[in-house]
Amino acid sequence: MASSNAHRVLVVGALGRMGEQVRSQVEAHADLVLGAALERPGHPEVGRELENGVAVTDDVKKALADYDVVIDFSIPASTLANLHAAADGGVAYVTGTTGFSAEERGEIAAMAQRIPVVHAPNFSLAVNVLGWLSREASRRLGPQFDAELFEIHHNKKRDAPSGTALFLAEAVAKGRGVSLEEKLVLERAGDTGERPVDAIGVQTLRGGDNAGEHTVMFVGNGERVELIHRSATREHFASGAVRAAAWLVGKAPGLYPIEQVFGLDD
Repeated sequence: MASSNAHRVLVVGALGRMGEQVRSQVEAHADLVLGAALERPGHPEVGRELENGVAVTDDVKKALADYDVVIDFSIPASTLANLHAAADGGVAYVTGTTGFSAEERGEIAAMAQRIPVVHAPNFSLAVNVLGWLSREASRRLGPQFDAELFEIHHNKKRDAPSGTALFLAEAVAKGRGVSLEEKLVLERAGDTGERPVDAIGVQTLRGGDNAGEHTVMFVGNGERVELIHRSATREHFASGAVRAAAWLVGKAPGLYPIEQVFGLDD
C-alpha cells in the first residue's frame, strides 16, 4: 500500500496490455500511487473508474494537472505530444516507446532540458544486464568473432527491428569502438558477397503473442557464444518502468539513461 506522501503517477495507455501491467506495479509500490489514467481520444472506456477512484480520461492537460511523473508505453506521435504537455507542466517523464526517427529523438532530448526524462527501449533489469554483457563480450572477443543478433516479437508490434535489438547492437558497437550506423546490416538478399569485417547483423521475426526474445551471437571459427533473453510476460518491463519513475521524481531536468537507474553505468 502506498504511503500518504506517495508520488502521483499518470499512466498513458492505461487500459492497454502494458498499461494494465504498469498500473498493477504502481499499486504495489510503497512510494507511488495511480493519480491519472490517459487513453486515446474517443476510447470507448473513457470515464471508466479504476483503482483509487481514478477515472480514465482522454484529456492530456487534465490528466497532467498536479501530478509528479508520467509512465508511457504508446506510439511515437502520442508520446511526443504528451511529452510536450508534460514539459509545459513540469512533470517528470518515463517512456518505453520505440520507433522514433533521429529527428524525434532530438525532440525528446530538447524536452529533457526542461524536465527529467528516462527514455529506454527496454525496462527489464535482465535485458539491461544483457546489454552490459554484450558490450563486454564484444570488447573482449574482438572482431575475429562475427556479431549477429535476432529478435522475435508478437505480430502487432509496429517497429522493426525492435528498440531493444538496436540497443543491444549499439552495445556490441560500443564494445568494439565502432559506429553502429556504419556497421549495421538489417537485411541480406541475393549475392551479398563476403560478410564485411565488423558488420553487426540484426534480423527480425514477428509472430503470435511473443512478448520478446533477443539473441546476441558472437560467431568464431569452430565456436560460438550466445547471449539470450526470453520474455514470457510483460511484468518485468512494467516493474522496471515503475522503478525508474520512483527514481526520477525530484531529479533535475535531463535525459537519464536507464543504466543509471539500475546502477549499470560504470
